[in-house]
Amino acid sequence: QVQLVESGGGLVQPGGSLRLSCAASGSIFRIQTMGWYRQAPGKQRELVADITSGGTTIYQDSVKGRFTISRDNAENTVYLQMNSLKPEDTAVYSCNSVLQETSGSIYRNYWGQGTQVTVSA
Repeated sequence: QVQLVESGGGLVQPGGSLRLSCAASGSIFRIQTMGWYRQAPGKQRELVADITSGGTTIYQDSVKGRFTISRDNAENTVYLQMNSLKPEDTAVYSCNSVLQETSGSIYRNYWGQGTQVTVSA
């Protein structure tokens, strides 16, 4: 069974920084992508950033230049460094991974439980 466990959320003032971590564990053969999504109250879930096993990254336009996604392939861990945080970044941030559990299995989508990020004075 695959688990994604997030950490690092919390309350921060505007302009501050937070670092989120997400570790994947369990039966994992190959991870294709790892990324972060967020959902604010009353809004749809949206992609924040994503990174492939080769290091190719995608960012939502609103976080470009402020957020940095990185990945430790050996530890099956993805990080999201969030700088210059704004109140509109407030949301539940969820880790996502597309991976194979065994060499013969299809790629499947897995989610973490989510961590709250609140940006407020």
